[in-house]
Amino acid sequence: MSINLKKILLVDDNQLFLKMLSKAFKKSGIECITAESGFDALEILKTITPDAILSDYEMPNMNGIEFREQLMDDNALNNIPFVFLTYITDKELMVKGLNLEAVDYVTKDTPVNVIVSKLNNLIYTVHKQQELSKQELKKAAEALNVRSIPNKTPVVDGFEINFWHQPYQDIPGGDFIDFIQVDNRYTFIVLGDIMGKKWMAWFFTFSFLSYVRAAIRFGILNHDYSVASILQKVNDVICYDDVLKDILSSLSLLMIDNDTQQISYSGAGDLPLLHYEAETGQLKKVCADGILLGMLANSVYTEQHISLANNDQLFIFTDGMIDFSTDKGKKSDYDGFMNNLKPFLNKSNNFKELETDLFESAPATRVDDCSIINIYRTA
Repeated sequence: MSINLKKILLVDDNQLFLKMLSKAFKKSGIECITAESGFDALEILKTITPDAILSDYEMPNMNGIEFREQLMDDNALNNIPFVFLTYITDKELMVKGLNLEAVDYVTKDTPVNVIVSKLNNLIYTVHKQQELSKQELKKAAEALNVRSIPNKTPVVDGFEINFWHQPYQDIPGGDFIDFIQVDNRYTFIVLGDIMGKKWMAWFFTFSFLSYVRAAIRFGILNHDYSVASILQKVNDVICYDDVLKDILSSLSLLMIDNDTQQISYSGAGDLPLLHYEAETGQLKKVCADGILLGMLANSVYTEQHISLANNDQLFIFTDGMIDFSTDKGKKSDYDGFMNNLKPFLNKSNNFKELETDLFESAPATRVDDCSIINIYRTA
C-alpha cells in the first residue's frame, strides 16, 4: 500500500540511517524529507507540513522528547502524527513519549520494510479519517444551511461583480464573502479573513458574518449608510463577545450606491484594494488605516469614496492571493501579484481569463485560502 505524493519528515543525527530509510520510503512512493537534528526539523516545519514525523529519541542538544514537546506547544504542528524511533526499549520512556500523544514507538532494529509499512499504514489511516471528518463537517454545514461563501453575485445596474475563492488544501478556512442587497439602491460587499487555519477559523466565519449582516441592517434602519460606522459597530460587538474577543479578522466593507454610482469603502487590517483606471492603464492602491476586528474596542475606522469611470475595475482580495511558499519559507509579494495582474487588464472585462490563467495557477505553492472580488464598471 502506498500513498502518492505524501510526505514524511525523518529526524535522526545518523546520516547513514537517514539515507537508508529515505531511500526505502521513496521506493514505496512517499517523499522523505530529512533533518539531522530537532532544530533543523523545526526550521523545515516552518515551510513544510508533512503527513507524519518519524524522529529518533537519542540526539544531541535536543532529544526526541524535547523535540516533541516543542511541537506540542505549536497549534500548527501538534496534530501531525508523530512516531518515535530509537534503540531504547525502556518502558517508562515509551510511556513518557506516548503521553506526548506520539502514535507509536519503533525500535531501530525493526526491519526497514516493516518501518516503511507501518508509516505507510499510519498515513493512509490518518488521511481516511480526515476525509471522513471533512465529509461529516460538510454535511453538518449543509444541514444547517450555513455558508461563508455565496453561490452567486448580485445584479447591480452599471456594475458587474465577480469573485473567485479557493480554500487551502480544499478544506474550508477563515475567508468569508458576502453580498447584501438591502434595496434597489444599496449593495454591500463583504470580504473577511479570520486569523487561523482551516476548520478552526471556518467555524468563526459565521459569527463574524452574522454580526456584519446585523450591523448593516440596523444601520440602514437608522439611516446610517456609513461603512466606517458599520465597521466600528461590528468591532465593538466582537470585542465584547466572550467567545470572539480573542479572535481577530481582517475585513473589507464596501457599499455601492446605485443612485450616485459611487462606492464607499472602509477596511480593518485588510490589504490595499487595487483600482484599475482604464483611461490611463494604471493600477493604483487604495489603502485603509483601520486595525483588525477584535483587536481593540472603540477603534476608529475611516471611510473613503471611490468613483469608477467606464471600464474601470476594483479588486478586493485576501492575503492568500499574495502569500506563497519558497525553499526559504513563506513569502508575501503584493507588488508581484499586482504586476502579474496588469497584463490581463484592458477595456473589456475578462475575469474568467484571470481565473483560468492567473488565479488557478501554481496551487502547490499556496499557503492559505485565496479570495478575490472584482467590481467592473460597465459602459
